[in-house]
Amino acid sequence: MTTMLEPAQIDFSQICVGGIFRAGEGGTGRSIDPTDGALVADYGIAGLGDVEEAVAMGRTAVEDPAWRNLKPHERARVLARIGDALEAHAEVISVLQTRDTGKTLAETRALALSAAGTFRYVAATLETMDEELTPPRGPWLTMSVHEPLGVVAAITPWNSPIASDAQKVAPALAAGNAVILKPAEWTPLVSLFFARLAYAAGLPKGLLSVLPGPGRIIGDALVRHEQVKKVSFTGGTVTGIRIAQIAATKLMPVSLELGGKSPTIVFPDADIEEAVAGVLYGVFSSTGQSCIAGSRLFVHESIREEFVDRLVARASALRMGRGDAPATQMAPMIHHRHRDHVAAMVDAAVAAGARVLCGGEVPQGEFAEGAWYPPTILDNVVNTDTICREEVFGPVLAVMSWSDEEDLVSQCNDNAYGLACGIWTRDYKAAWRIARRIEAGTVWINTYKQFSSSTPFGGVKESGLGREKGRHWVQSYMNQKAIYWGMSEQPIGWA
Repeated sequence: MTTMLEPAQIDFSQICVGGIFRAGEGGTGRSIDPTDGALVADYGIAGLGDVEEAVAMGRTAVEDPAWRNLKPHERARVLARIGDALEAHAEVISVLQTRDTGKTLAETRALALSAAGTFRYVAATLETMDEELTPPRGPWLTMSVHEPLGVVAAITPWNSPIASDAQKVAPALAAGNAVILKPAEWTPLVSLFFARLAYAAGLPKGLLSVLPGPGRIIGDALVRHEQVKKVSFTGGTVTGIRIAQIAATKLMPVSLELGGKSPTIVFPDADIEEAVAGVLYGVFSSTGQSCIAGSRLFVHESIREEFVDRLVARASALRMGRGDAPATQMAPMIHHRHRDHVAAMVDAAVAAGARVLCGGEVPQGEFAEGAWYPPTILDNVVNTDTICREEVFGPVLAVMSWSDEEDLVSQCNDNAYGLACGIWTRDYKAAWRIARRIEAGTVWINTYKQFSSSTPFGGVKESGLGREKGRHWVQSYMNQKAIYWGMSEQPIGWA
């Protein structure tokens, strides 16, 4: 039976160092509710000494036969219990994450349940994960085995903390590693709560640390540490490139899920109502704070006017409100600073000639205190404009039209990013043709922003390296080793 925990019982001023909850060397920070700027909680901040202790405890835990020698199905039981604990606490996690991030309760509840599902899926893959007996090409028996890397670092973003935490911690633990989790500075509370759940579910000491703190200090120390054997990072492209550069000096593997500027394509034969609903969800859900947001819209010129009119009317009717209000569709953004950045990008686009079809201004009145920004649609833009090339990470959609398929593909691919794409059409041949030509890690056809633990996810170009999810997820946190068994009756003849 899962031991129930409540946020009110948790002292968030304590960090987690290998299962020991104590004050961090970096003092404390403040978690602010972006709805109204109210204080949610003071939280602990780690220092460099905490990094050293967490790494040392992780190494000891990985080398302990009690963990190292567990059979895969035995390790799977631990992961399954963590999944059960996450599900049992889904409502608690949802409320905490809504206060920490401003997101709607519907979204944060889905993220908590997604995290539980991730642990269960990874546990199931452990139950069925095979090693390989390779075809013999000499007097040997040859096989391939996989072994833990050691201590790995997981650096997660602020836009979906609990789900991102699970997507890195679960496969890393499944592979037999210890994990040091560094959550984003704006949203550390749910990660600290997650650590307590994991240890309450029976995770052995030392295998998980949670170290909140500035990326330039704690994140940098983790990436550079000689005993950290892999870094899995989700966040901005600039930071991801810097991590890759440091990793290259260590010859350390990295997994990088970075930015996006994803195109959404609407064909003239598309179901208009279905496509409008899909485009709205693809760019405005999560208040646009999503790496896979469909922020570049290409509508066939023959239906552009009707489609855009419907889109603007529906976007203007989206309900802004508190994340804990049942009717809310558009919650506040994560932080006033980020809201101001998004507003500045829209203002710059308008100054460069873009036309605002809806939104485009920081709201006042009842929304004056929070980090609010309305759903915003811009037209009179071209694909080379800054607003069409750089990631906004907010509720902003740039509308363009197309008529020629070759030109469409060229424009979609003419971007530094390559994370996702959406296609809306009844023509399955056209959908297949375009999907195979688009440079992106994920293509959705007549749907958008859907995920499955069984299906790999990641990007190309400046959207990242490596993949999360899928059957080989666990093995991405392992070293592959070849073993040869000599079967010849004769000694090696060289001597």
